[in-house]
Amino acid sequence: MKRLRKWAAGFALSLAGLVWTGKSAAAEDIVSITIGTDAEPVGASALTLLLIITVLSLAPAILVLMTSFTRIVIVLGFVRTSLGTQQTPPTQVLIGMALFLTLFIMAPTLSKVNEQAVQPYLRGEIGQTEAFERAAVPMKEFMYKHTREKDLLLFLNYAKAEKPATYEDIPLTVLIPSFALSEIKTAFQMGFMIFVPFLVIDMVVASTLMAMGMLMLPPVMISLPFKILLFVLVDGWYLVVKSLLASFQP
Repeated sequence: MKRLRKWAAGFALSLAGLVWTGKSAAAEDIVSITIGTDAEPVGASALTLLLIITVLSLAPAILVLMTSFTRIVIVLGFVRTSLGTQQTPPTQVLIGMALFLTLFIMAPTLSKVNEQAVQPYLRGEIGQTEAFERAAVPMKEFMYKHTREKDLLLFLNYAKAEKPATYEDIPLTVLIPSFALSEIKTAFQMGFMIFVPFLVIDMVVASTLMAMGMLMLPPVMISLPFKILLFVLVDGWYLVVKSLLASFQP
């Protein structure tokens, strides 16, 4: 049980390192409470448990804003909207697909976090503060590679901060919103390219129905089978996923 508690604490602290630099002395004293000892005060144990729960509650935000999840889920949403298939594929399927694609893309970065921060901390080789800093470096490297300089300068100028020499010197409070903004723009650019062929089909079908005088027949009912047929013939899901994977290549 003590080993399980220590592993859970290590996992939670590795997540905390992605959003907190750990340079506050007061915060360091709070986090450095030992978990699972018999002599631990009740108040300290409750405070530690509260801290772990709070850190784990940040996991969804970390997943959405610091990984490839944002771009993937937006692009997949554009695919469904452009097809006009309402709730097909279901939202749960798109979210699940986006989640596992995110794990696939982020696997090298997460491996670095595990090797450089989590495992040394669990072995007792480094302290919590150093584990925080080590865990943040691989995530910063990934986000910096996919962040536009224009977006980064926007937040640096707003914070009146000097231009950092390397990505390791960029504060997470600046890098995370810059990365999220860049991801949203890239996802919308890819979504526009997905929309164009389906828009052409809708225009052709609408023009044909108008020329035939069939004004009461909704064009969507006629164009939907043609859009699905086109998407299947070109193996659309393969092309979309391939484009997403290629967009994250260094």
